[in-house]
Amino acid sequence: MLKKIKTKYRLILTILFIALNALIIAITAVNEFGDSENAAELSEVKIIWWLLIPAALAFVVSIVASVWKFVMMIRELGDPDGKIPKKEIWKTAWRVLMLGRYYDNVTPAAVGGQPFQIYYMHKYGGISSGHASSIPIFGMVSTQIGFIIIALFCFTFGNVFGEKPTLQVMAWVGLAFCAFWPTIMIGIKYFPEITMKFIRFCVLILSKVRIIKDYKKAISEVEKNVREYSSSVNMIFKSRKLFIKVVLLSVIFNFLTVLIPFFVVRAFGGNIGFIECFTMTVAVMAAVYFIPTPGNAGAAEGTFYAVFSSLSTGYIFWAMLVWRFFTFFVYIIVGPLIHLHMYLEKKHNKKPGKHKKL
Repeated sequence: MLKKIKTKYRLILTILFIALNALIIAITAVNEFGDSENAAELSEVKIIWWLLIPAALAFVVSIVASVWKFVMMIRELGDPDGKIPKKEIWKTAWRVLMLGRYYDNVTPAAVGGQPFQIYYMHKYGGISSGHASSIPIFGMVSTQIGFIIIALFCFTFGNVFGEKPTLQVMAWVGLAFCAFWPTIMIGIKYFPEITMKFIRFCVLILSKVRIIKDYKKAISEVEKNVREYSSSVNMIFKSRKLFIKVVLLSVIFNFLTVLIPFFVVRAFGGNIGFIECFTMTVAVMAAVYFIPTPGNAGAAEGTFYAVFSSLSTGYIFWAMLVWRFFTFFVYIIVGPLIHLHMYLEKKHNKKPGKHKKL
């Protein structure tokens, strides 16, 4: 009897969770695209449909590259003895990636992804707590490094900003925010004392401007997190080949993500060159990096107008909707579906990660 009540309770929670996600999607869509007065009627929109195929392929391959990145890290760090079945590793990598992106997109400042990834890898993926912490952290940091490599190349060799000084300032500030954790990672590895002094200085400044209220408590928390982070960094740096492969896959992921707007704009009849669109997209992605809204909602659309401005006014709405589908809505649609699948696994006594934890 008690078991049936628990089962019904879990089912109700799952249904409520999916309903909540549907509400989040609806609210986000209204906020981002509710002002559609100037949008052309969909029946009147002429789309070069075949150009959406490479956009979709770029998205799919970028996901494959990211999943492969987690597979390699799990194999080398979390399962060096090969005890976890290959199928389970791929399933864990897929879920860690998609659920991490989901929680990043529904929480302010993208703070929800890594904690859930760590939880899932340890509880369901059969990964020890130390490696379950280090893998998601480096997954995030390597993605940032991959974007920084592309951005620096574009900003150095491309005429990105032209007569857009505001975008230039925002892009460099965003890139600095993006570089924060990779810089801390390198600093902890090679300059631990200097890095800790820098972190304490940053916390002190934030306390002076009243952003942080309790300086001592904040320092204690930061030092604890840095120690855990340092342990994760040391695990990653043990294998330089793994480090290089993971960063390379992160570059591929970011490169393919930046390609999507070009194909979308051209599909809707926009007249923009590949290099111009690519470099502008990188600049805009950097500019909205530090915006603390879930999935950069609101800021992304306003800033990305520079990329989509070659379209006629009526087409911009539909083009940006397609672009946001690939970069945002897919994750908040797939996330609840994965949770539902996990619930069904438990219901049929097929617990994910049933293999022995290492």
